[in-house]
Amino acid sequence: MDNDLLKAKAERSVSADSAPAYGETATRRSSLKQRVWESFRRDPNAHVTAVAPFLEGKSYDIENAAESAASSPLHRSLRGRHLQMIAIGGSIGTGLFVGSGRVLATGGPASLLISYALTGCMIYCTVQALGEMAVIFPVAGSFAHYSTRFIDPAWGFAMGWNYALQWLAILPLEIVAASITVDYWESNISNAVWVALFWAAIVSINLFGVKGYGEAEFVFSSIKVIAVIAFVILGIILNCAGGPGGSYLGGRYWHDPGAFNHGFKGLCDVFVNAGFAFAGTELVGLAAAETANPRKSLPTAVKQVFWRITLFYIVSLTLVGLLIPYDNPRLINGTSSVDAKASPFVISIKNAGVEVLDSVMNVVIMIAVLSVGNSAVYGSSRTLAALAEQQQAPRFLAYIDRKGRPLWAIGIASALGLLGFLAASGQQEAAFEWMIAISGLSSIFTWGSICLAHIRFRRAWRVQGHNLNDLAFRSQPGIMGSWIGLIFNCLILIAQFWVGFSPIHHETMSTSMLVSNFFSKYLAAPVVLLFYIPYKLRFKTKILRSKDMDLRTGRRELNVQWLIKEERAQQAAWPAWKKLYKFFC
Repeated sequence: MDNDLLKAKAERSVSADSAPAYGETATRRSSLKQRVWESFRRDPNAHVTAVAPFLEGKSYDIENAAESAASSPLHRSLRGRHLQMIAIGGSIGTGLFVGSGRVLATGGPASLLISYALTGCMIYCTVQALGEMAVIFPVAGSFAHYSTRFIDPAWGFAMGWNYALQWLAILPLEIVAASITVDYWESNISNAVWVALFWAAIVSINLFGVKGYGEAEFVFSSIKVIAVIAFVILGIILNCAGGPGGSYLGGRYWHDPGAFNHGFKGLCDVFVNAGFAFAGTELVGLAAAETANPRKSLPTAVKQVFWRITLFYIVSLTLVGLLIPYDNPRLINGTSSVDAKASPFVISIKNAGVEVLDSVMNVVIMIAVLSVGNSAVYGSSRTLAALAEQQQAPRFLAYIDRKGRPLWAIGIASALGLLGFLAASGQQEAAFEWMIAISGLSSIFTWGSICLAHIRFRRAWRVQGHNLNDLAFRSQPGIMGSWIGLIFNCLILIAQFWVGFSPIHHETMSTSMLVSNFFSKYLAAPVVLLFYIPYKLRFKTKILRSKDMDLRTGRRELNVQWLIKEERAQQAAWPAWKKLYKFFC
């Protein structure tokens, strides 16, 4: 008995010593090491259905998938400023700074401008449609989930994996690109060293959670925006005889060697590069699930796409076409598609004889590349986790820790990033071209699916008796914009099939070269079919009918009609200048 009393007394003593003082929590008193370790434990709110349908059962539970996507334990830490910078600078990377050089060399300055302008208009319609759906349904998985919910679960499965594979391929691609940018300074350090440093930096940022990703993108995008604005100002000065050479250029290179190269086929050939340049625009919708107030932040961020398309792509590339002829040897003889020496931005500065600025632009290119690599880990990990929560991927990928990080998904993305060490091998260029093949056309399928999902959503919204005035945010181009986006995406797929099957100078190419060229341009299509057809046959999913679509699950704010009416009454009283400003911003 005495021993029991002594034991109880000792336990009370230990309990009292370990108890937090008044006003101090136990977590606050724990060591940093312990807090970090505890943060990696599974979030107690995280859950996934015990039996995945691809393991047992023969039908897909779309209601459970919608509920899982809506109740994901991802943290809602992103603010309005994060979303705005993700929208403005999120996809400004190698596609603009370097890939545009290949477009210029292949199609000429007119093809460069037309391809990016048409793709930009299509992206504007697509992102507006995505914004409308993401504001009312800010769920995990975003557009992949919308395909499951408004089109067909089998198509949503294919689109989810298509998007995940796209970003999984882009990560090592961007790490390789970053290591190649260092070669601009003719460093004797092995590319493997730079790959290791860039890989570690990208992974570290994503281990800080969504807040770390948001802050990093805010800084990266700010640098890219400043650099592009500075280039536009410099480009205007150089074109108007303000450079060290002192000669007026005007539209000289549009006449000699000309505005087009390789005619209409040259124009069709460069659309996939334009699509690759805009990849990442849709990340705004994916980030909606981790945004504190998407109803307020997302519409403003979506409208920022207009400025990115206009200023950062159209204006800057117009100047590029005026400053460099498409037959410039540096454009043609670049060692790879990501060689900074082949960047038209760097070449135009170097041709003008402006000292130092070419190196500054190369640093910006490196930062832009790292930014896209950062987005690659974010995009792939969130998509994989959402697929797992919707029972369309292995269950372990749905593991989300107490900081809102999908750890297993981040781990897989990071592991595949190690493919970047191919930059130190003799297969550097071949590996890069195949990574582009996987990722380049994937965006076209994603954007087309977003437009189709919006068309189907609008129909279901009307059929089920809802009014468009009940939507907190409406797409500015409306349903017509989604039809334009869908049709244009289909036209790009057709054009790419043509140039893949019958490329420029196909007469001089062997059969093996023609086959390799076709798959390098069209690899994403068979990948999508390999996911779609077996899933369709296995679960016998059907295209959803408008009256059966779930328009309730996942709506973060169901009773805001009165607030929306009040806001619109205030907007009606705005002066004309403010209405115009808010329309674009």
